[in-house]
Amino acid sequence: MIQDARKIRLIMELRQQGIADTRVLSAIERVPRELFVSPSFVDQAYENTALPIEEGQTISQPYVVAFMTQALDVKPRSRVLEIGTGSGYQAAVLAQLCRRVFTVERFRSLLRHAEEKFKNARINNIVTRLGDGAQGWPDLAPFDRIIVTAAAPEVPEALKEQLSDNGGVLVIPVGRDSQAQQIVRIVRNGDSYSTEALIPVRFVPLISGVVRENSAAVSQK
Repeated sequence: MIQDARKIRLIMELRQQGIADTRVLSAIERVPRELFVSPSFVDQAYENTALPIEEGQTISQPYVVAFMTQALDVKPRSRVLEIGTGSGYQAAVLAQLCRRVFTVERFRSLLRHAEEKFKNARINNIVTRLGDGAQGWPDLAPFDRIIVTAAAPEVPEALKEQLSDNGGVLVIPVGRDSQAQQIVRIVRNGDSYSTEALIPVRFVPLISGVVRENSAAVSQK
């Protein structure tokens, strides 16, 4: 009951912050965020703040998740690629809105935990892969929507190329300096790309390569 009251308060706060898409708000309401935070932070699951998870990563602030999801403009039959599975929370929200989510993570431990959380939440339309997110998932391209949950110094060409050429949308934080990152929305039509800068943010950096069990980073072949 306490978590339910906190969730309602969070949804109201998101509305006040400009999240107007009722499908996005409903998706956030349906996803149990307490399953995706670290156990020591369960009591803060519905606070509108980012929280630490394993491997020095974070579960994004609910407002940022809602904003990026709203900007992505996901349709019920969309095939969505997520770069950076992390806690799995963003993928779980997207899974409420589209046909299928394909998500790539470079940390095996994070991917395993996220897969377990998807199972516990009974979410069955997410496909996971250990890999180099900057390279996307070329074997399954094109994607109707692509979302990146780490900041790139510049937009990876591989991700732009994997967008559907019929109105495909890419939402990604861009910036070399954590103090100067912005969420950027890119729309592809044919070989033409339109770009719009949205809001300033702070994300962990997008790093190429995958991480082995010993945490030594290597480039994926």
